[in-house]
Amino acid sequence: LVISIPLSFFAGLGAASRHGVLVKGSNFMETLSETKTVVFDKTGTLTKGTFSVVAIHPEKLDEAQLLHLAAHVERYSSHPIALSLLEAYPDEKDDCIIENTEEIAGRGIKAIINGDTVCVGNSRMMDDLGAEWKPCEHTGTIVHVAINGEYEGHIVVSDTPKQHSKAAIKALREQGIRETVMLTGDSKEVAEKVAAELGLDQVKSELLPQDKVSEVEKLLAGKRSEDEALAFVGDGVNDAPVLSRADIGIAMGAMGSDAAIEAADVVLMDDDPFKIATAIRISKKCLRIVKENIWFAIGVKVLVLIAGALGFASMWAAIFADVGVAVLAILNAMRCMYVKAQDPETIN
Repeated sequence: LVISIPLSFFAGLGAASRHGVLVKGSNFMETLSETKTVVFDKTGTLTKGTFSVVAIHPEKLDEAQLLHLAAHVERYSSHPIALSLLEAYPDEKDDCIIENTEEIAGRGIKAIINGDTVCVGNSRMMDDLGAEWKPCEHTGTIVHVAINGEYEGHIVVSDTPKQHSKAAIKALREQGIRETVMLTGDSKEVAEKVAAELGLDQVKSELLPQDKVSEVEKLLAGKRSEDEALAFVGDGVNDAPVLSRADIGIAMGAMGSDAAIEAADVVLMDDDPFKIATAIRISKKCLRIVKENIWFAIGVKVLVLIAGALGFASMWAAIFADVGVAVLAILNAMRCMYVKAQDPETIN
């Protein structure tokens, strides 16, 4: 038992790392095998996180001026939406004077540009300013712009799902995942479109960072039994509290923030959500082999013990019950190392 069980977990951890999944301990491998609910962040997790500007709708300014001001405000932000605005307006660094840049969590960013207060963010930010924003017929993330509290228009940016996101959801169901949920700060229309495209069970939209923790708390409280686990998958700084609160946190390792990677229990080294199903498959095989070794080792020893008490066990039976069982259990544990990678293209 002392040899074969740790060896089974070590082999399972090695198999996971071979498939690009870093599991930070054998206890997380066990929790992963018990997962029944998987909760996803959207941007950078299920979607590529590479936004592009698809439409500009100004009120009084022309399109170039509106994009110019938005890019100035977003100059120092590393958010994917900010990067898309900077990419759309590459000549952002000019002689404009930008001061007092301030990021408002769950709202957007404001800055003083040439003496004017420019706010760039979502509809909640416009409501806080008292600016009468206008809805847009385009499906995407709407970035509103206000100058000195007066609404000046909006910019539409769009993101696309990752190549294997849809296959990942189907593969998770094949691994016994009962419920898949997406939490996002995006608008309801954008969130529902992505959820329908990928086949998710639930979607919660227009959430602040702290709202994600509340939603995970509700899902944890609604678990059918204590043996079931809930996994959260995210990549951003704002996801770190949720990753810590979930039974098991899974972070994107390539483009994910340092805070998310530090808080997570499992790290996907290539940001492919399909690897979550692979990790669960490896963990289930690992735990199955661990249980096989426990029953086999104890069962054989009990049988030989009873046979010895009745006078039927020879020295050879005792040797088999000791050395033989140890060798067989170790060989069985090595099976954890060999898990064939599943091709996402074969998921129907």
